[in-house]
Amino acid sequence: MFKTILMAVDGSPAVERLLVYTEHMARRSDAQVVVVHAYEVPEVYDWTESYAQLEAHFEQVANEVAADAVEALEKAGIHAVADVRRGPAAPAILEAARVHQADLIIMGSRALARSNVAEALLGSVSAAVLRNTYCPTLIVP
Repeated sequence: MFKTILMAVDGSPAVERLLVYTEHMARRSDAQVVVVHAYEVPEVYDWTESYAQLEAHFEQVANEVAADAVEALEKAGIHAVADVRRGPAAPAILEAARVHQADLIIMGSRALARSNVAEALLGSVSAAVLRNTYCPTLIVP
């Protein structure tokens, strides 16, 4: 049913729940998993001499977040690869889904933003992905 599952991770403890669902769905379909993680470096510090170090640190942490999820999936016998993207989360997830031709997106809900009902229930990133995706999306609370 699914050939490519995109799992969006944010580095929070909720990733553990995403891994359970992703592993189950990947096993049922014999699908590969693309673990996508988006990060943004605060530009307010771009005038400082150490901004390049800050960028490098953010990139390193982002790669570690994605690698941890890939490692967990591979230990479970699921073929997984990482895709780390710099930029806002929702556009990065949507672009990664398009590039990898994802058949399913699995992501969490954070529900931190409360500007409308959808965002209050899902979180702003989840709501934005749902509004703009072309494929089924599983939101894990």
